[in-house]
Amino acid sequence: MDSHHPPNPSPLSEHQIKDPAPADDAEPKPRHARKPVGWSMIFIGVLVAVSATLVYRRDGIDGVLEILTHDLTLFGGILPRVLAGCLLGAFIAEILPHEKVSRALGPNSGLKGLLIGTAFGAILPGGPFTAYPVAAALLTVGADFGATIAMVVSWTLIGYGRAVAWELPISGPDFTLWRIVISLPIPVLAGALGRFVYVRMYPKGEGEPP
Repeated sequence: MDSHHPPNPSPLSEHQIKDPAPADDAEPKPRHARKPVGWSMIFIGVLVAVSATLVYRRDGIDGVLEILTHDLTLFGGILPRVLAGCLLGAFIAEILPHEKVSRALGPNSGLKGLLIGTAFGAILPGGPFTAYPVAAALLTVGADFGATIAMVVSWTLIGYGRAVAWELPISGPDFTLWRIVISLPIPVLAGALGRFVYVRMYPKGEGEPP
Protein backbone atom coordinates (compact mmCIF):
# COMPACT_ATOMS: atom_id res chain seq x y z
CA MET A 1 0.00 0.00 0.00
CA ASP A 2 1.57 3.24 -1.17
CA SER A 3 1.56 6.07 1.31
CA HIS A 4 1.36 9.55 -0.08
CA HIS A 5 3.47 12.06 1.77
CA PRO A 6 2.81 15.78 1.42
CA PRO A 7 5.39 17.40 -0.82
CA ASN A 8 8.24 19.03 1.02
CA PRO A 9 8.39 22.79 0.68
CA SER A 10 10.91 23.81 -1.89
CA PRO A 11 14.17 24.81 -0.23
CA LEU A 12 15.41 28.35 -0.55
CA SER A 13 17.81 28.84 -3.36
CA GLU A 14 21.37 29.84 -2.63
CA HIS A 15 20.76 33.25 -4.22
CA GLN A 16 17.80 33.90 -1.94
CA ILE A 17 19.80 32.96 1.15
CA LYS A 18 22.72 35.21 0.28
CA ASP A 19 20.65 38.07 -1.08
CA PRO A 20 17.41 38.35 0.86
CA ALA A 21 14.75 40.66 -0.46
CA PRO A 22 15.56 44.20 0.69
CA ALA A 23 13.17 45.90 3.03
CA ASP A 24 11.11 48.66 1.53
CA ASP A 25 12.95 51.66 2.96
CA ALA A 26 12.52 53.89 -0.04
CA GLU A 27 9.32 55.44 1.25
CA PRO A 28 9.71 59.16 1.90
CA LYS A 29 9.70 60.23 5.50
CA PRO A 30 6.48 61.94 6.51
CA ARG A 31 6.83 65.67 6.88
CA HIS A 32 5.91 67.50 10.04
CA ALA A 33 2.34 68.71 9.91
CA ARG A 34 2.08 72.43 10.46
CA LYS A 35 -0.34 73.44 13.17
CA PRO A 36 -3.15 75.60 11.77
CA VAL A 37 -3.36 77.56 15.04
CA GLY A 38 -0.19 78.78 16.73
CA TRP A 39 0.83 81.53 19.10
CA SER A 40 1.07 84.06 16.28
CA MET A 41 -2.45 83.19 15.13
CA ILE A 42 -3.81 83.54 18.67
CA PHE A 43 -2.01 86.87 19.15
CA ILE A 44 -3.39 88.27 15.88
CA GLY A 45 -6.89 87.02 16.77
CA VAL A 46 -6.75 88.84 20.12
CA LEU A 47 -5.63 92.05 18.40
CA VAL A 48 -8.47 91.75 15.87
CA ALA A 49 -11.03 91.22 18.64
CA VAL A 50 -9.77 94.21 20.64
CA SER A 51 -9.67 96.43 17.54
CA ALA A 52 -13.16 95.38 16.47
CA THR A 53 -14.47 96.17 19.95
CA LEU A 54 -12.92 99.64 19.91
CA VAL A 55 -14.32 100.40 16.44
CA TYR A 56 -17.75 99.14 17.48
CA ARG A 57 -17.79 101.41 20.54
CA ARG A 58 -16.74 104.41 18.45
CA ASP A 59 -18.59 103.90 15.11
CA GLY A 60 -21.15 101.22 15.87
CA ILE A 61 -21.90 98.16 13.77
CA ASP A 62 -21.81 100.17 10.51
CA GLY A 63 -18.13 101.00 11.04
CA VAL A 64 -17.28 97.37 11.72
CA LEU A 65 -19.16 96.17 8.62
CA GLU A 66 -17.49 98.80 6.42
CA ILE A 67 -14.03 97.66 7.51
CA LEU A 68 -14.98 94.01 7.15
CA THR A 69 -16.31 94.55 3.61
CA HIS A 70 -13.15 96.41 2.59
CA ASP A 71 -10.94 93.67 4.03
CA LEU A 72 -12.90 90.92 2.28
CA THR A 73 -12.47 92.76 -1.03
CA LEU A 74 -8.73 93.10 -0.39
CA PHE A 75 -8.48 89.44 0.58
CA GLY A 76 -10.26 88.39 -2.61
CA GLY A 77 -7.76 90.41 -4.63
CA ILE A 78 -4.62 88.96 -3.07
CA LEU A 79 -5.89 85.39 -2.69
CA PRO A 80 -4.88 84.30 -6.23
CA ARG A 81 -1.34 85.60 -5.67
CA VAL A 82 -1.11 83.83 -2.30
CA LEU A 83 -2.22 80.56 -3.90
CA ALA A 84 0.22 81.01 -6.79
CA GLY A 85 3.08 81.69 -4.37
CA CYS A 86 2.26 78.64 -2.26
CA LEU A 87 2.07 76.46 -5.37
CA LEU A 88 5.41 77.84 -6.53
CA GLY A 89 7.01 76.97 -3.21
CA ALA A 90 5.53 73.46 -3.27
CA PHE A 91 6.74 72.81 -6.82
CA ILE A 92 10.23 74.12 -6.00
CA ALA A 93 10.42 71.85 -2.96
CA GLU A 94 9.64 68.85 -5.18
CA ILE A 95 11.86 69.82 -8.13
CA LEU A 96 15.09 70.90 -6.42
CA PRO A 97 17.54 68.07 -5.64
CA HIS A 98 17.87 67.85 -1.87
CA GLU A 99 21.50 66.73 -1.83
CA LYS A 100 22.73 69.55 -4.08
CA VAL A 101 20.77 72.18 -2.17
CA SER A 102 22.10 70.83 1.13
CA ARG A 103 25.69 71.00 -0.17
CA ALA A 104 25.28 74.51 -1.57
CA LEU A 105 23.09 76.08 1.13
CA GLY A 106 23.18 73.66 4.06
CA PRO A 107 24.71 74.08 7.52
CA ASN A 108 28.16 73.02 6.27
CA SER A 109 28.21 75.34 3.25
CA GLY A 110 30.09 78.06 5.13
CA LEU A 111 30.60 81.45 3.54
CA LYS A 112 29.82 80.03 0.10
CA GLY A 113 26.26 79.21 1.17
CA LEU A 114 25.71 82.72 2.50
CA LEU A 115 27.03 84.24 -0.74
CA ILE A 116 24.84 81.97 -2.87
CA GLY A 117 21.79 82.86 -0.77
CA THR A 118 22.62 86.57 -1.11
CA ALA A 119 23.03 86.33 -4.88
CA PHE A 120 19.82 84.33 -5.26
CA GLY A 121 17.85 86.83 -3.20
CA ALA A 122 19.23 89.73 -5.24
CA ILE A 123 17.98 88.27 -8.54
CA LEU A 124 14.74 86.78 -7.22
CA PRO A 125 11.82 88.51 -8.96
CA GLY A 126 8.36 89.15 -7.58
CA GLY A 127 6.96 90.34 -4.29
CA PRO A 128 6.49 88.71 -0.89
CA PHE A 129 4.05 86.19 -2.36
CA THR A 130 7.02 84.77 -4.29
CA ALA A 131 9.95 85.33 -1.93
CA TYR A 132 8.59 83.78 1.26
CA PRO A 133 7.20 80.57 -0.31
CA VAL A 134 10.56 80.14 -2.07
CA ALA A 135 12.35 80.63 1.26
CA ALA A 136 10.10 78.02 2.90
CA ALA A 137 10.80 75.63 0.01
CA LEU A 138 14.57 76.07 0.44
CA LEU A 139 14.29 75.24 4.13
CA THR A 140 12.33 72.13 3.20
CA VAL A 141 14.92 70.82 0.73
CA GLY A 142 17.99 71.27 2.92
CA ALA A 143 18.98 74.95 3.13
CA ASP A 144 19.85 76.14 6.62
CA PHE A 145 18.57 79.20 8.46
CA GLY A 146 21.67 81.25 7.70
CA ALA A 147 21.53 80.92 3.91
CA THR A 148 17.76 81.42 3.88
CA ILE A 149 18.01 84.55 6.03
CA ALA A 150 20.70 85.87 3.68
CA MET A 151 18.37 85.25 0.75
CA VAL A 152 15.39 87.04 2.32
CA VAL A 153 17.46 90.02 3.52
CA SER A 154 19.13 90.28 0.10
CA TRP A 155 15.75 90.19 -1.63
CA THR A 156 14.56 92.95 0.70
CA LEU A 157 17.61 95.23 0.37
CA ILE A 158 19.17 94.47 -3.01
CA GLY A 159 16.35 92.97 -5.09
CA TYR A 160 16.78 94.31 -8.60
CA GLY A 161 13.04 94.39 -9.29
CA ARG A 162 12.28 97.28 -6.96
CA ALA A 163 15.58 99.00 -7.78
CA VAL A 164 14.85 99.05 -11.52
CA ALA A 165 11.11 99.74 -11.31
CA TRP A 166 11.04 102.31 -8.51
CA GLU A 167 14.35 103.37 -7.01
CA LEU A 168 16.32 104.02 -10.19
CA PRO A 169 13.77 106.30 -11.92
CA ILE A 170 12.85 108.17 -8.71
CA SER A 171 16.15 108.46 -6.80
CA GLY A 172 18.59 108.32 -9.71
CA PRO A 173 21.47 105.99 -10.59
CA ASP A 174 24.02 107.42 -8.14
CA PHE A 175 21.83 106.93 -5.08
CA THR A 176 20.68 103.48 -6.25
CA LEU A 177 24.23 102.29 -6.94
CA TRP A 178 25.67 103.48 -3.62
CA ARG A 179 22.69 102.18 -1.67
CA ILE A 180 23.17 98.71 -3.21
CA VAL A 181 26.94 98.74 -2.64
CA ILE A 182 26.51 99.69 1.02
CA SER A 183 23.80 97.03 1.45
CA LEU A 184 25.87 94.19 -0.03
CA PRO A 185 27.50 92.95 3.20
CA ILE A 186 24.32 93.15 5.28
CA PRO A 187 22.67 89.91 4.01
CA VAL A 188 25.89 87.95 4.58
CA LEU A 189 26.24 89.33 8.12
CA ALA A 190 22.56 88.68 8.87
CA GLY A 191 22.86 85.12 7.57
CA ALA A 192 26.01 84.47 9.62
CA LEU A 193 24.32 85.82 12.76
CA GLY A 194 21.20 83.74 12.08
CA ARG A 195 23.30 80.61 11.62
CA PHE A 196 25.24 81.34 14.83
CA VAL A 197 22.08 81.85 16.90
CA TYR A 198 20.34 78.82 15.40
CA VAL A 199 23.27 76.51 16.16
CA ARG A 200 23.36 77.77 19.76
CA MET A 201 19.62 77.23 20.16
CA TYR A 202 19.59 73.76 18.57
CA PRO A 203 23.15 72.39 18.90
CA LYS A 204 22.19 68.84 17.88
CA GLY A 205 19.08 69.54 15.86
CA GLU A 206 16.92 68.69 18.87
CA GLY A 207 13.75 70.61 19.48
CA GLU A 208 13.98 72.48 16.20
CA PRO A 209 10.68 73.84 14.92
CA PRO A 210 8.79 71.68 12.43
